[in-house]
Amino acid sequence: MSLASDNPIHRPEDDALGRAAVARSFVRQVLSLDASEGMVVGVLGAWGSGKTSFVNLARAGFAEADVPVLDFNPWMFSGAEQLVDSFFIELVAQLKLRPGLAGVANDLADLGEAFSGLAWLPMVGPWIDRGRGAAKLLSKILQRRMEGTTDRRERLKAALAALEHPILVVLDDVDRLSSPEIREIFKLVRLTASFPNIIYVVAFDRLRVEQALSEQGVPGRDYLEKILQVAVDLPAVPPEALTRQIFAAINSALDGIPERGTFDDAVWPDLFMEVIRPLLRNMRDVRRYAAAIHGTVEALGGQIALADVLTLEAIRVFLPDVFAQFRVSVEGLTTPSGQSLGSGDPPELKAEIDALVAAGGERAEIVRALIQRLFPAGQRHLGRSSFGSSWSKTWLRDRRVAHEQILRLYLERVAGEQLLAFTDAQRAWALMADGDGFRAYMESLDQDRREDVIAALETYEDEYRPEHVVPATTVLLNLLPNLPEKPRGMLSLDTRLVVGRVTFRLIRSLGDPAAAEAAVREILPHVTSLSSKFELITDVGYREGAGHQLVTESAAEGFEAEWRAEVRAASIPDLIAESDLLRVLIFAQRDLAEDEPSFEIPDSPEMTLAVLRAAKSEVRGQTIGNRAIRRTWHLAWNTLVDLYGGEETLRTRVDALKAVAPDGESELLDLAERYLGGWRPKDFA
Repeated sequence: MSLASDNPIHRPEDDALGRAAVARSFVRQVLSLDASEGMVVGVLGAWGSGKTSFVNLARAGFAEADVPVLDFNPWMFSGAEQLVDSFFIELVAQLKLRPGLAGVANDLADLGEAFSGLAWLPMVGPWIDRGRGAAKLLSKILQRRMEGTTDRRERLKAALAALEHPILVVLDDVDRLSSPEIREIFKLVRLTASFPNIIYVVAFDRLRVEQALSEQGVPGRDYLEKILQVAVDLPAVPPEALTRQIFAAINSALDGIPERGTFDDAVWPDLFMEVIRPLLRNMRDVRRYAAAIHGTVEALGGQIALADVLTLEAIRVFLPDVFAQFRVSVEGLTTPSGQSLGSGDPPELKAEIDALVAAGGERAEIVRALIQRLFPAGQRHLGRSSFGSSWSKTWLRDRRVAHEQILRLYLERVAGEQLLAFTDAQRAWALMADGDGFRAYMESLDQDRREDVIAALETYEDEYRPEHVVPATTVLLNLLPNLPEKPRGMLSLDTRLVVGRVTFRLIRSLGDPAAAEAAVREILPHVTSLSSKFELITDVGYREGAGHQLVTESAAEGFEAEWRAEVRAASIPDLIAESDLLRVLIFAQRDLAEDEPSFEIPDSPEMTLAVLRAAKSEVRGQTIGNRAIRRTWHLAWNTLVDLYGGEETLRTRVDALKAVAPDGESELLDLAERYLGGWRPKDFA
């Protein structure tokens, strides 16, 4: 099927609706008519029902009978006067090209002169210099008009009666004209319909033409019945035949597009039958739809689930008011339940859905079906099921427009940061079983993007496999110390938690304490950072509020004891290099076994500086009713005092550091002096 949006067929072999046989019967019926006094035949059907294609199929039969077929498409002209002019011009021009019909053409031109304006005559048109002899020519034409039309009609009737075969005049697209133009065309047909051997085939939508012909209390149907001698209604297209053509058009439109997107045949039947199929009423709709999906699917390059794209394209083409509303209804369609901080949904979410349904007008039920099938998060606003935030990662992974980022990609053709991160995570996930390949890919990413990509790996939680656990966890824990810190909102997760959520889920996917313990023992020797090692040990252990008890309690205690011994054995440069030094020092001193030596922080200015830096943190606050986030620097002073066994020891270490006067650290040392002087920050309101 051609992707042209509105092109009728011309050959019987292109007949997809089985109308060729009906067209042949139509030819026989027309040729059997008594055309001695002219005839008007109507081919009736709604817009897009295939009237032009039907007439085209009939042309072969008329050609076999040696019947000349003249075409006049009134839609090419505008205004009643231009229609009259063009009607005679077109028929005369086409008749002159037919062997043996030049005389009839001249007689028709002679008659047309009496009914049309002067501008249609080539002699008075722009092809000659109107200044030369124009007055003389005009005088001659006006004189001929004064002679009347009776003689001219009789000459034309005699010429037509002498023809061996009738002349078929096809008037198509009449129903596309304005009401005054429709009335003018039918006046022309009525004027010339009584000529012998002239058969008009007029194709139009009955309801539209009857409406245009109704005037001054006279029904248009009565007027039409006086003009049409024969009316042929196009046979209805069987629903199953149109459905087959829709599928054929979709396949043809997608043919040759290499990246179409994943196709879920479990959701497709409902989307097709409840949304797409009710919108496609005829073959014109099918062609328009096919042309639309071809361009959109090719442009998206497989980034969105194919069934979703096919469905939204039907809305875009056939319900443009609904589609326009999509741009302001994204949140209502994609926000899962429980996302707001208040006790319920913000009322604007439901208002967006209500406006979307209202935009559907008489087809509101199709819009409701669309929301139910494509946008689960929006269902609750229609009184249906609620879907929580846990579904978001599934929608994102499956590239469904139910996820906000995927819907915005469809509407805007620009991928947001979250979607770009997910795209990278999709590639990373495919490499997770290959430690070297996974590490190389993650290190190839820009450092500022790595954290977002790691967070997006959570999307594949349900697809983690045992072969992923050791290589992927090792790589992620080794990436953790070098991930840059970024500005965060009040509810944002810090870098450590972003990585920890993924590594915890990897270990948990093993589903067995013995397998988890074996994996941890295999991972730890390959993790280069004490901080990252402790992150893993904490996640699988039993620490209150942090451990997820993925291994036995004895194994967890053993892992922590081995880790503390490693901290005690670490050199000062190794400790200083730790990305989460304060946490390492804290837990190296806690929960010691009775026979386990304590850990003392090495006494060196370099170490003291590293500890102060680690204890410095940005505290964020936000007042009620104000979106601005207030930031200030604090020291974890109580933790520092505990680490050094008292404030006096801490003062001694700070004084020794000040004596060295490290470059660029005056602000940090001043902050420490303020704490040593008794200053403490006030709590944020």
